[in-house]
Amino acid sequence: MITIENLRKSYGKLQVLKDINVSFGAGRVISIIGPNGSGKTTMSKAILGMVLPDSGDIKVNGESIVKKHAYRSQIGYMPQIGRYPENMKIRQVIDMIRDIRKDVKQADEELIGLYGLKDMYEKRMGSLSGGTKQKVSAALAFMFNPQILILDEPTAGLDPISAEILKSKILKEKKKGKLILITSHIMSEVEEVADEVMCLVDGQVKFHETIADIKLQTQESRLSRAIAKILNEED
Repeated sequence: MITIENLRKSYGKLQVLKDINVSFGAGRVISIIGPNGSGKTTMSKAILGMVLPDSGDIKVNGESIVKKHAYRSQIGYMPQIGRYPENMKIRQVIDMIRDIRKDVKQADEELIGLYGLKDMYEKRMGSLSGGTKQKVSAALAFMFNPQILILDEPTAGLDPISAEILKSKILKEKKKGKLILITSHIMSEVEEVADEVMCLVDGQVKFHETIADIKLQTQESRLSRAIAKILNEED
C-alpha cells in the first residue's frame, strides 16, 4: 500500500532521513517508534506531501506521489497537536472540512458520537482543553473513510476512556483492510494495537519486524523490554 524507496531528507547539514527503504501493507497497524529527532515526523510528513524529499520515492498503491496531490484524499491524518482557528466553533470546523471534502458522499461520524462532540458543537476551539481538541482531530482523521491513516501520538492528552475508544476504532478500521501508521512512545499502547514495529534511529531504519518476531528473537514477553534489548545489543 505504501512503499518508500531510498528516501533522503536534509535540513542544511543535518541529515534527517538516510536512505529509508520500507513497505507497509494493507490491513496492518504499524507503530513507528524512535527517540526524538529520529526522523519519524519528517517521514510521516513526506508521505503526506508536507515535506519534499531530497531524493528517493514514495509510492501509494504502486503510484509515485512526487508532485501529485490527488492521493492525499486516501489519507486521514491526526497530528500530535491540532491547531485550529481559535474563534471557530467545533461545528464550524467540522462543517468546513466537510465542505472541502464534498467528494465523500458518506461521512464516518462514529467518533463524533462516541466522544459526544455534538453536545459541544457551539464551543469555540480556543476554549477547549487539549484532550477535547484531540477528540476533534481524531474524529476528523477518520471522518472521510480513508484507506490510510497516519496518527501522531494519538492518545496524548486523552483520558483513559477516550483513549480506549480510539484504540477500539483503530482495530475496527484495520479489520476493514486499512493501513494505519501510529507514532507513539507508549509501548503498552503499541502492544495493544500494532502488528508491526518500525524503529528509526538517527534517520535510519534500525528494525522493522512484527511484534511476535521481536518477542521471539529477544525471548521477552513485554514489548518494551524486547525493544530495549534489541537497541542495547546494537549499541
